[in-house]
Amino acid sequence: MAVLVIAISAAYADHQNKIVSDQAARADVLAKVNLIRAKLEGNINGNLQLVRGLVATVVTEPYMGQQRFASLASNLFGDDSQLRNIAGAPDLVVSLMYPLKGNEKAVGLDYRKDDRQREAALRARDERKLILAGPVDLKQGGQGFIGRFPVFVPSAGNTERFWGIISAVVDVQRLYKASGLFDDDLGIDVALIGEDALGPSGDQFFGDVGVRKSNPVTAEVLLPSGSWQIAAIPKNGWSSTSNNAWFLRAIMAAAGALVVIPFLVTGRLIGERQRNYAELRRLSRRLELALEASTIGVWEHDLATNDLTWDARVNEIFGKPPEGRRGYSDWAGAIHPLDLAGAHADFDSAVASRGSYSSEYRIIRPDGEIRHIRSKATIYQVGNDTPKMIGAEWDVTADVLLHNDLVRAKQLSESKNAELELAKARIEHIALHDSLTGLPNRRYLDQVLEEYAANARRDGGYAALLHIDLDRFKHINDTLGHAAGDAMLVHASNILRSVVDDGGFVARIGGDEFVVLCTVHDDIKQLALLADRVISQMSEPVYYQGHRCRFGVSVGIAVDNGKGVEAKHLLVNADIALYRAKSRGRNRHEFFTEAMQSEIVDTKRIADEILGGLERKEFIAFYQPQFDAKTLEIVGVEALARWRHPEKGILVPDVFLSIAEELNVLSTIDRIILKQSLSDFKEWFADDLRIPRVSVNVSARRLQDDELIKSLTELNIKKGTVSFELVESIFLDKNDDLVTWNVEQIKQLGIDIEIDDFGTGYASIVSLLKLQPRRLKIDRQLVIPIVKSPQRRQVVSSIIEIGKSLGIEVIAEGVETMEHARVLNGLGCDILQGYAFGHALDSNGLKAFVRSRRLRAAS
Repeated sequence: MAVLVIAISAAYADHQNKIVSDQAARADVLAKVNLIRAKLEGNINGNLQLVRGLVATVVTEPYMGQQRFASLASNLFGDDSQLRNIAGAPDLVVSLMYPLKGNEKAVGLDYRKDDRQREAALRARDERKLILAGPVDLKQGGQGFIGRFPVFVPSAGNTERFWGIISAVVDVQRLYKASGLFDDDLGIDVALIGEDALGPSGDQFFGDVGVRKSNPVTAEVLLPSGSWQIAAIPKNGWSSTSNNAWFLRAIMAAAGALVVIPFLVTGRLIGERQRNYAELRRLSRRLELALEASTIGVWEHDLATNDLTWDARVNEIFGKPPEGRRGYSDWAGAIHPLDLAGAHADFDSAVASRGSYSSEYRIIRPDGEIRHIRSKATIYQVGNDTPKMIGAEWDVTADVLLHNDLVRAKQLSESKNAELELAKARIEHIALHDSLTGLPNRRYLDQVLEEYAANARRDGGYAALLHIDLDRFKHINDTLGHAAGDAMLVHASNILRSVVDDGGFVARIGGDEFVVLCTVHDDIKQLALLADRVISQMSEPVYYQGHRCRFGVSVGIAVDNGKGVEAKHLLVNADIALYRAKSRGRNRHEFFTEAMQSEIVDTKRIADEILGGLERKEFIAFYQPQFDAKTLEIVGVEALARWRHPEKGILVPDVFLSIAEELNVLSTIDRIILKQSLSDFKEWFADDLRIPRVSVNVSARRLQDDELIKSLTELNIKKGTVSFELVESIFLDKNDDLVTWNVEQIKQLGIDIEIDDFGTGYASIVSLLKLQPRRLKIDRQLVIPIVKSPQRRQVVSSIIEIGKSLGIEVIAEGVETMEHARVLNGLGCDILQGYAFGHALDSNGLKAFVRSRRLRAAS
């Protein structure tokens, strides 16, 4: 038996020695592996962390160019950098590169068309995170690990759009060298598994494949995206025996021969006893420490004698001194009077049922402090001894108070939440309603418009929108004040509420603009009746602080007729119809039609073409000669604006004048014609055409330009060679001070003033006296009928007489026949202009016209 025990012990010791030796060898390999793993993780993470800063800059500067990109990227490359290059691929096409030299082949690479890189690039975009791939063969030669960072930049409405990929290439050889894989004194064979950071499931990309088959030591390299696995064995493989195996065996053989079996047995028994005793002491100490740490007190109650045994912690909880005999009355006397009945009931119930005891109650300590106690116990009986209850109790005052605080906090939170809900409802109501009239506002209208139209279609009808604008409201606001204006708005809102049925929707969307949404079925005449009813009631006088106020309304109506028009366009269409109602006299209604839409589209097209024509210099000057009524010699020309349209040819002002005025470009056209006229006038003078002057039309808006005189001074206009033709509607008796000053300064510059279209506007004799123009031109509407109408002839004669009495030359336009010329000469008209003598011509045509007249005169 002794030999068997010694043999077994020797074999066991030898086996344990082999295990320890193997563990030591593996621990040595693992230490080297951990060093390589740490270097790999540090190098990879360090390189990619540098690139994250560049990615953050690209997010803020998504449109940076190559120079800016190279400037930022160069800061990431040091002398010992493992980064090979950094590429930027907006929309997955490489267009940014640093360094560019040596990497030209990579520029223009489309990741979506490259079979080796497509999957990783698209994965980075779709998963919105860094993807590490590699090692991969690079187009510019060599291998690298590629970290692809997806870049998302802010867009409209608080969203993000995909910008592209920032790719950082870590050179494989530099990384391996920096991580110690090529060290001569490494002492281990290493394999790296997990191509493309796929961990143990990936392919091996470094080292001998035999390493993985030789029970290697492994460690995981954690990467920003995935992981690698390192596998390593000693250079010459694992040793089959430990270094000290034979020495240890010899020692064990000698010891076995000297050891006496009885001593061994005795020693083992004593050792086992000591271990058990030590374990008992350890457990007892742990229990004591646990009780001290938890502040739980332990007690024992003899149910027969009512004697209590409390440990120090129970005495401390109850505020009792540690020494002294305890009884049932000590416990019951400390309980709060309000909790005493419940505590007695819990105790009596446990005693009666011989079950477990559990109770919670308050106690009053001798110092008057109230504490909350939780107690648990169980009943046991050993042999014939009296039954006893042993239990534990602990102070839960802090828990109870915390619970009470939480309950109060919850109640307060619920109260605050209710108040917040009410406040939210009030805020939402304020945000969606007009504060003055209480009607829904434009925001509310936008929210309900689509749903209202959909509900109307579902019910077999159509949504109709009436856009209502108050006429003459500004006059009331300006004369009686804003308080009166507010009263009128409230009055208007009350009328709209009264005329619209329960199914309608009334909103105030602007200063004096309202909208009515209603449903119409087959008969849209109902809308006309509703509009007329609104117009009628709005026209009734309203009294405000003794003032009798009247205002009207114009109404534009649009109907969702189910032809694919979006509901949001209803307001646009109704606004177009409202504009038509106002242009036709106000205080009326108009329905939106496709013809209106077409007119708006045409006007918009012409407006765009006008603006484009100004940019392309398509507006040019044509000239119509003016003749002395007696000698029929040319005494001047009138410069007329023409539009050389690229498709429609030469267009007269009737086509573009009103739209140009709305675009506020009429003064620009005036400047263009003036500059061209001055240029052509110099050319005529050089060609000895002897044209005395040129007349140029000037718009009212240009006369209101406070920079007009400065710009005219810079042109150095020769005195008496230029006349400005001003329409008579500019010169009312109470005209603008700036206009009057500009006209006087124009005269000071030697530029004549002519009144155009006289007889059709509002100019008075007083205006002529104030202005003192050099000439006035009788409108063609008065001139054309004079051949056949004595009455019109008398009117023209009166105008000529007025001009002569004031020392003003008179020009007649619209002279279409020589009979017109004869009559006007007889009436005393000074200058004639019209088709009887010549049409409007461009500069070259005018030169040819003048030369041909000279040739005829010479012959």
